[in-house]
Amino acid sequence: MYSITINGSQTLKTNLNTSSKTFEGTLNDAIVKGDFEKINPYQYHFILNNRSYNVDVIKVNTEEKTLVVKINSVRFNLQLKDKYDELLHSLGLDNLATKKVNEIKAPMPGMVLNILVKEGDEVNKGDALIVLEAMKMENILKSPSHGIIKKIAITKGTAVEKNQLLIQF
Repeated sequence: MYSITINGSQTLKTNLNTSSKTFEGTLNDAIVKGDFEKINPYQYHFILNNRSYNVDVIKVNTEEKTLVVKINSVRFNLQLKDKYDELLHSLGLDNLATKKVNEIKAPMPGMVLNILVKEGDEVNKGDALIVLEAMKMENILKSPSHGIIKKIAITKGTAVEKNQLLIQF
């Protein structure tokens, strides 16, 4: 049994079984049965209730169990949960795997070319924080999680050593 949340709002419960070219099972307690063809690792063609669906897999994040797909050229963000995810959520243990990062340290020696945030800024996971030049290459250090910048321990133009504190959350 899986739970699929579509675009963060609509949730479907599903229990599907697949063979080489067919699928059958339930979708929100309704019985579904159809055929599919794998065109390549990221494209599929489904036939369900005499309707044709072209599915393109755009992005897969196995760690977060998310997918971005296009079905007949319409984009959908999907969040998958299995029975174990549901159990952890019901027990309030679903956020234990999320590691809280309190500081960013220099991954290598280099020169701080630019600081893209300031103290008090709210940042999201993946936001660019610092441009660090090392071995004649520019490296953009990104935020590993959501947070608020508490302290910036370096200044633009500063040479830093490996593991030197750069930013505190």
